[in-house]
Amino acid sequence: MSKLQTYKDDFVLLLETGFIAAGQTDEDAAKKLFRAAQLLSPQNMLPKVGYGYIHLLKLELKQACKMFEEVLKAEPDNQMAKALLGLSTSLTIKDADKGEKLLEEAMKGSKDPYIKNMAQTGIEFVEKFVKKQPTPVQGQPRTEKRAPKKGPKK
Repeated sequence: MSKLQTYKDDFVLLLETGFIAAGQTDEDAAKKLFRAAQLLSPQNMLPKVGYGYIHLLKLELKQACKMFEEVLKAEPDNQMAKALLGLSTSLTIKDADKGEKLLEEAMKGSKDPYIKNMAQTGIEFVEKFVKKQPTPVQGQPRTEKRAPKKGPKK
């Protein structure tokens, strides 16, 4: 039995620990854990979802979307990647509707209660914060100019 085969059973543990490390903002550890999982199972797309998750947490939305789209190209029914793509897309104001649609698809297409919950929470967030119209104060351009600050008197 090869050394790599000895650790095949640790694939899920490495992935789960990678997601925890990403959530704790330990990017270095998360990347190493996802890389180790990728070495154990190169055909599995979940480590790539993990890399996308790191980008999402850092609000690197373009990179996150790219990773999730690559996963969906290989696995069109990956509801986790679809939900995370929906969340990433919905955080950009111009694509909020597209992202919300992806979140709804993931919520309807998944049997996993965690993915359903994540998608539902994402939809609620988009409705409450992303699509929210600015208040009258926020929406008004500033017209008066402030007087320049005077330095201390000498």
